[in-house]
Amino acid sequence: MATMQLDDKGLTPAICQDANTGEVLMLGYFSPGSLKRTLESGEVWFYSRSRSELWHKGEISGNYMRVKSASLDCDGDTLLVKVVPDGPICHTGNPTCFFTPLDDVPEIAAAEGGPGVLEELFSVIVDRKQEMPEGSYTTELLQRGPDRIAQKVIEEAGETAIAGVKGEKNDTVREMADMLYHSLVLLAAVGAKPEDVWSELRGRRR
Repeated sequence: MATMQLDDKGLTPAICQDANTGEVLMLGYFSPGSLKRTLESGEVWFYSRSRSELWHKGEISGNYMRVKSASLDCDGDTLLVKVVPDGPICHTGNPTCFFTPLDDVPEIAAAEGGPGVLEELFSVIVDRKQEMPEGSYTTELLQRGPDRIAQKVIEEAGETAIAGVKGEKNDTVREMADMLYHSLVLLAAVGAKPEDVWSELRGRRR
């Protein structure tokens, strides 16, 4: 039996493709519940990340997507759903959500919160590790090696604990942010990634 991998929000991305033309229509996300409803009903039900609820695609526009087949990729972390759409799929009225050409690197919208912020910060740290720009504090830490970075993690963890014991909310938040940043730098220094931590934590769920 196939195994579907869930991300840190309990979801799996799904590419929807027109079964007749081969055109890629949109990207959505399935929860285990929405995938079950999709397969049982024969119509696409996503999980809305903005509303935190099941979303019957087409329930407002009337442009439902009829499922012809669904398959997992080799890693089990992405779905391909071949569908027959009843009409334009994009909320803009376009037949596909992919209609904006890229001629250059686009503006980047930063993640608002949650693990996405850590992933974004880690990507910056990795860039610093590769480029080692002068004047960067991250570069300085990486140049001094894991021993010094580990000392900073211990230092920030102690300051976080002290702030917490004192019940100082704002100081606890600031010190925790410092601890997380230095922990991410340490991960990069030893060749690990946040995903490795998420995987370890998943294994501890009981």
